[in-house]
Amino acid sequence: MKVLVLGGTGEARALASALHGRPGFAVVSSLAGRVRDPRLPVGEVRVGGFGGPDKLAEWLAGAGIDAVVDATHPFAARISASAAEAAGKAGVPLLMLRRPGWPARPGWHWVSDLAEAAAVADGLGERIFLTTGRQGLSAFADSARWFLIRCVDPPEEPLPAKRLVLLDRGPYTVDTELALLRGHGVDVLVTKDSGGPLTVAKVDAAQEMGVPVVVVRRPPAPDVPVVGAVDEVLDWLAP
Repeated sequence: MKVLVLGGTGEARALASALHGRPGFAVVSSLAGRVRDPRLPVGEVRVGGFGGPDKLAEWLAGAGIDAVVDATHPFAARISASAAEAAGKAGVPLLMLRRPGWPARPGWHWVSDLAEAAAVADGLGERIFLTTGRQGLSAFADSARWFLIRCVDPPEEPLPAKRLVLLDRGPYTVDTELALLRGHGVDVLVTKDSGGPLTVAKVDAAQEMGVPVVVVRRPPAPDVPVVGAVDEVLDWLAP
């Protein structure tokens, strides 16, 4: 069975490791190519987009793919929608591997998108820790607040005028996140409901300090089967 794993997450890398060398399976991991120095999974890797659902459907047929696992980031809505459409057109079964979101906590302010996050955060404090990734930061560009912006790759303009950009990637610890928040006088945290353990330390630290957290809700997922763990994917793939 030849499996395409749409990846870029820790879960995708774990799945590729579980399938690599497994009797009866061949795995191809696909990365969007948006990160300059991504953490690569084991096995065959394809980097770059497919050109939309029609092109992806053609690729699936040409590559002899028997199953697709969408293990992309919970906020990669465009890729997930394209995969669902392409798999349907190609007649290839699709499963979504999606880590559960973080349970809500006291002091959280839920918003639907980055524009709403910018408006809410602006009314909560003066020094904002922005951890939503490097895309969509233009939503905060007109704010007069000070921002600590953390992302893996350098973000593109427009950005807030008063800012410090920190290039880094998880996993993080509560102690280091506490030191970061205190060292920069952060009084608001803005994040996405990414879920998982790699970046949860920031919300733990914010809760310990009593810092309000603005949380962007996940976009709607396609109407496809969803599991939350690698073992469940292996069960689904089992003959």
